[in-house]
Amino acid sequence: MNQSLLKTGYWKGLFFLLLVLSLSTTLASAGSQITERIEWRKTPIKLKLKVGQERMVTFPDSVKVGVPSQLQPMLRTQNINGTVYLMAQAAFDSTRIMVREIEGDQIYLLDISASEESVQNNPVEIYAQEEDASSNAEFSIERNRNRPKHSYVSLIRFAAQQLYAPARLLRNRPGIVRTPVARTSIPLLRGGAIDARPLVAWRAGGYYLTAVRLTNQTAQAQTLDPRDLRGNWLTASFQHHRLLPAGNEADTTAVYLISARPFAVSY
Repeated sequence: MNQSLLKTGYWKGLFFLLLVLSLSTTLASAGSQITERIEWRKTPIKLKLKVGQERMVTFPDSVKVGVPSQLQPMLRTQNINGTVYLMAQAAFDSTRIMVREIEGDQIYLLDISASEESVQNNPVEIYAQEEDASSNAEFSIERNRNRPKHSYVSLIRFAAQQLYAPARLLRNRPGIVRTPVARTSIPLLRGGAIDARPLVAWRAGGYYLTAVRLTNQTAQAQTLDPRDLRGNWLTASFQHHRLLPAGNEADTTAVYLISARPFAVSY
C-alpha cells in the first residue's frame, strides 16, 4: 500500500531481507547496538567517556546543559532538541554537570568522567517516571493508561516494515494507530539540498511516529546527519545515511521521527 509512495526501482523486496542489518546500523549510529535506558531517581547519573569518542544522551524534553568553567576546555557538548552529544577532549576525573529542561522545572545531574581506556559507549536515554498519585486512584489509572508502552527501537522497526515489507507481511500492532499528516514538501534538513515529504504518521501511547521521504535534489552525494534536522524530536533514525546524486536509484531514503507531540507541532 505504501510502497507506491517510494521509487519503485529502489524500494525492492531485497531491502526488506536486509532490513534487520540496516536498522541495526542505523540505530547504532552512536557506536552501540543497544540504547541504555536510565531512570532519573534524583541521584546523579554516572557517565564514563573515552577520550575522542562521542557519546549521545537523550532526555525526555529539550534541555540546556551547564558545564563548569574548569571542564569546558576538556568536554565538548552539542545540544540538539533534547539530545546531548558529549565528547571528551582530554581525560578528567568525575565532575558534576547540571542539565535543566527548557520548558519545565526538571533538573538532571550527571557525574561525568573521561579516560583513555575503552569504556562502554552505548547511547543513553534518560527518563523520569511521574510521581504517584495514590490519593487519586482515578487519576493514577488514567496516567498509566497514557504512558508510552513502546520503545524507540520497536516503533522505528514497525515504521520501516510498513514502508519496506511486502503487503502480505504487514501486521497491525495493538496501540499503534494512524494519524493524519500533510504530505507536502518541507525544509526538514538544513542546507536546502534535501527534499522532505512526510509519508505516514502514527500515534503510540504518548509518542508520535512519522516516516518522512528524503530525496537528494543536488548533483552531489549527501551524507545525512541527525544534527541537521529541524524540529523537536525525541529520536531520529535514517534508513540510509548517504544519498547518491539526484537521478540515481539511491537518491532517496526515509527518516523515522519520534516526538512527544504531533508532527505538525514538533516540526
